[in-house]
This record gives sequence, C-alpha cells and structure tokens, in this order.
Amino acid sequence: MRRAARADRNQPEIVAALRSVGATVQPLHTIGKGCPDALIGYRGRNLLFEIKDGLLVPSKQALTADELKWHVMWEGQVCTVNSIEAAIAALKEKE
Repeated sequence: MRRAARADRNQPEIVAALRSVGATVQPLHTIGKGCPDALIGYRGRNLLFEIKDGLLVPSKQALTADELKWHVMWEGQVCTVNSIEAAIAALKEKE
C-alpha cells in the first residue's frame, strides 16, 4: 500500500511566493508515482516544479527513484527547486 504523499516543509511558502508574482499553482504532490509537486501557469506557459526542502543536506534533497524515473521519461519541461529564490528564478528563466 502506498504511503500518503506529503508536501516538503517549504512547499507552502514557495507556492505563496509564486502566486504573489502572478503565477497560478496547482499542487500535484498527492499524485505520487514520481509526478512533480506543482504545475505552474505563468504568462501563457506551463511549468512543472519538483520542490525540495533547501534546509536539508543535499543527499536528502535528491530525487527519489520514482521521481528520477518520471523526470527521465518526461518529454516536456520539469525542474527541481529548493527555495523561493530558486523557484522565482526558474519561473523568470523561462520568460
């Protein structure tokens, strides 16, 4: 039986920051099976973010086996962010 999906500690603050700059955010972390944590809409584009807790040591921020498998098979955009700054930078980078 699959364990309940949980959001990383910093996911709510990253979501709030993205929304404060005009992005729409659809949380996806409950889907599981390696699916990224959030679908972001911004200026006519869609982005997928895997959110990691930037306060954890790097080894604890690594993608899980399911996440890695999902990222490898996905033919579209997906990125990993671990802070508000990283999320905003990734959002702006795609402008």
